[in-house]
Amino acid sequence: MQLTQILTSLGASVLIFSSLTPALGQTNAPNKADEVILDMNQAFKKNDKAQLSRLLPRAKGHALESWAAYWELRVRLDQASDSEIQQFLTQYAGTYAEDRLRNDWLLQLGRQREWATFTQEYPRFRMNDDREVRCYALSTDAFLSKPETAAELKRLWYAFRDTEDGCTYNAEKLHELKKIESLDLWRKARLAMDNNRPRAAQLALNIESTELGKQAILIHADPQKYLDKRILAITKKRKELSVLALIRIANTDPDKAAQLLEKKWGLMLTKEEHNWVWAVIGKQAAQKLQDNAHSYFNKVSRNQDLSDDLLIWKTRAALRSGDWKAVIAAVDAMDSAKKDPTWIYWKARGQLAGSASSAATDPVRTEATAALQSIASVKGFYEQLAMEELGQAITAPAKPEALTPQEKSVAAQNAGLQRALTALSLGLRSEGNREWNYTTNLHTPGGMSERELLAAADLACSKQVWDRCINTSERTKLAIDFDQRFPMPLKDTVLRRTKEIQLDPAYVYGLIRQESRFIMDAKSVVGAAGLMQVMPATAKWTAKKIGMTNFQAHQITDQEINVAIGTGYLKLVLDDFDGSLPLAAAAYNAGPSRSRNWRKGPVLEAAIWAENIPFNETRDYVKKVLSNTTNYAAIITGQPQSLKARLGTVGPRNSQAPAENTDLP
Repeated sequence: MQLTQILTSLGASVLIFSSLTPALGQTNAPNKADEVILDMNQAFKKNDKAQLSRLLPRAKGHALESWAAYWELRVRLDQASDSEIQQFLTQYAGTYAEDRLRNDWLLQLGRQREWATFTQEYPRFRMNDDREVRCYALSTDAFLSKPETAAELKRLWYAFRDTEDGCTYNAEKLHELKKIESLDLWRKARLAMDNNRPRAAQLALNIESTELGKQAILIHADPQKYLDKRILAITKKRKELSVLALIRIANTDPDKAAQLLEKKWGLMLTKEEHNWVWAVIGKQAAQKLQDNAHSYFNKVSRNQDLSDDLLIWKTRAALRSGDWKAVIAAVDAMDSAKKDPTWIYWKARGQLAGSASSAATDPVRTEATAALQSIASVKGFYEQLAMEELGQAITAPAKPEALTPQEKSVAAQNAGLQRALTALSLGLRSEGNREWNYTTNLHTPGGMSERELLAAADLACSKQVWDRCINTSERTKLAIDFDQRFPMPLKDTVLRRTKEIQLDPAYVYGLIRQESRFIMDAKSVVGAAGLMQVMPATAKWTAKKIGMTNFQAHQITDQEINVAIGTGYLKLVLDDFDGSLPLAAAAYNAGPSRSRNWRKGPVLEAAIWAENIPFNETRDYVKKVLSNTTNYAAIITGQPQSLKARLGTVGPRNSQAPAENTDLP
């Protein structure tokens, strides 16, 4: 049967299916008390102090009273007295709202430099997950005397891409104490310029001189103009400002930046500056998938001069060029990034590729094998590839010991989880997720135990709150419950439809899990909707293609229609990309035209191709979809699976293949 016929049949039948019972996490019709909470939420978003104050007494006794009180106090926090704040913290002790307000208050105290109160409150901050608060804390006298503080402060300051006061403040303080050198300021400015954050570059240089900060803004606006006005760069400041200009030019035209560096400016820069600029040029060329990216990186004489971000892109370019020695050298030079399974895997692969001996006793092979064993598991893309490299197939792990009625009861009665479920039932997804995450991970030191996490995940699954079910279950390290981590809502529907259109159900589930976490009414910031996150225009186009007559835009959130359209589109995309799962996943996320451009170049192992996808989101997406797919296949078939087999290779379109379907949106 032709695809058009299959899809037409599917489209004709889809409208007669009945919807499933809405999940608890979807918006339900609110009662009067719920309406007060929802009205207060809207007032909070509008910063309507009067409305919040008027409604607060009516929220008393509601399951989300703590949230209502938080919204009311938060909008006037800068005017509230310390005693009023303390009263709130006491009244709602143990709730997420308590710690959320303490977080906000600590930020305010830090900005106001009220260190006595800050120092008193900071030890009570249970979440302790706000890096700006941490920066303020480390800047206090209680921490500055500790020898390890300066290193942590510096790491936090480098990590911030924006212009938070807390980390800027501690950078200024460290500079006064001569624990931050001039090179640190310039490196921060380089990173900011490379990431198109001129304000962050300005603030970094302001620590040394406001005039330098002004220069950073001018360079960002017109780097070529800055260079054209300079004949020489002799002083340290002139050299570094020239580096910023070259970085800015490389952002848009790496080849032009390379010419400028080779013909003139490279002769004036220090070796460290020279290496950094070549690495930025290499990074920008790599992100454009230029064949010369690796050669640019090869002009770097010392990897230790580079940041982890630059070393990561050097590794990717080396993988694309098949230079395993460069892969190993770049990974070895990384700081914290070398601990990531991604780079553990690729270094091990490089060692195995370069090993002169195939003997198991060879020290290089022994080291590589040990590295692969340290990450091998079913929980992620590179963890799965490590398993296969060790000769292990991917199978569903044994299910943990069944939860007892007592364990389930404790989870069901947990006040924080109850608040989270209530919020989710009212459509307050952000509030519900925060409450849930706080309860499972941050409320008590070390978070919930593995059995408690499994019980909480089970509760979420039973309420069809699939994203909390998955995310909570994923936190267990030893007890792995695939039924929780890889749920299969709408199983009959998905299996039937995928059979009709000859699409692997594991691939569909792997994609849905990444797209929406099975949130039935999910909607992205760009308008993609439903389980399979279909864009309105794509939905309209696909509905017509599959013969779904009388389709209306609002129907895209209907579970069955969403799956019908999403799978129909996925099948069309997969067929257009020669059945390549990685290419089709990339096309589904970033659009077919981008995926077509990204496949140009050499024929690559698909894992290498995926690692070189220029977009962070799509790179992560493709890897997770394929990893999910492999695990779902193990569940559905009950048979050992191979991620490598699903990946295959990626390269230019076969000249014998049918013409591209340029109509694909």
